[in-house]
Amino acid sequence: MSATQFFDSPQGRRIAYHKTDGAGPTVVFLGGLKSDMEGTKAVHLEAWAKARGQSFLRFDYSGHGESSGTFEEGCIGDWHEDTLATLDALTEGPLVIVGSSMGGWQALLAAKSIPARIQGLVTIAAAPDFTEDSYWAGFSDEQKAELDREGQVALPSDYMEPYIITKRMIEDGRTRLVLRDQLSLPFPVRFLQGTEDTAVSSEVAYRLLDHAEGEDIQLLMVKGKDHRFSDDECLRLIETKVEEVLAAPVQN
Repeated sequence: MSATQFFDSPQGRRIAYHKTDGAGPTVVFLGGLKSDMEGTKAVHLEAWAKARGQSFLRFDYSGHGESSGTFEEGCIGDWHEDTLATLDALTEGPLVIVGSSMGGWQALLAAKSIPARIQGLVTIAAAPDFTEDSYWAGFSDEQKAELDREGQVALPSDYMEPYIITKRMIEDGRTRLVLRDQLSLPFPVRFLQGTEDTAVSSEVAYRLLDHAEGEDIQLLMVKGKDHRFSDDECLRLIETKVEEVLAAPVQN
């Protein structure tokens, strides 16, 4: 496996990445909250890209994996800046973005920021606006008071140690919401969602499908699959949908 490479973003963050050279468009994997570029889906897609000679990029947001900073310092806007800086520094031409969970939100933010570069999107259990619609909406009065008083609150996780959710993350998230105003996705889009996902509900997937505007947008609900969406069947399905987007006619 190739060694991790680094670059310094305009915001002064040291971003870790792995880049595979090949034919375009570049497929970019955006990971989830507190995930990193060594996750099953990211590494699997890299191997898939190498096998077909496809340009591919995976990286760690600041406060994640091998990049600089701590998770508690970050927020949705910081990771959006990291994404745009990484794409600008390390890629050229059209992009197909694959976003998992929070990475799905980041993919949608990228599509709003650099629409001319996006040839297609594939999301896996996309979690747009979760800081507001899941975290804040689910906080008790006591948790909201703790957040205001202490500047943070700890939330249990099914997958790792508790998440430390900061007041800054909540407040910044409100400036990055994508389900409140127009969300134009004028390119092939494939949303993937497991019916047994307890972290992101099917309701979120249907809401996103209903809200997004575009001529080629599909949602595939996969019975019995959970939020990880990383078994062999799911990985093959992700490959198939990325290939489908890559093969679709470029829309003007």
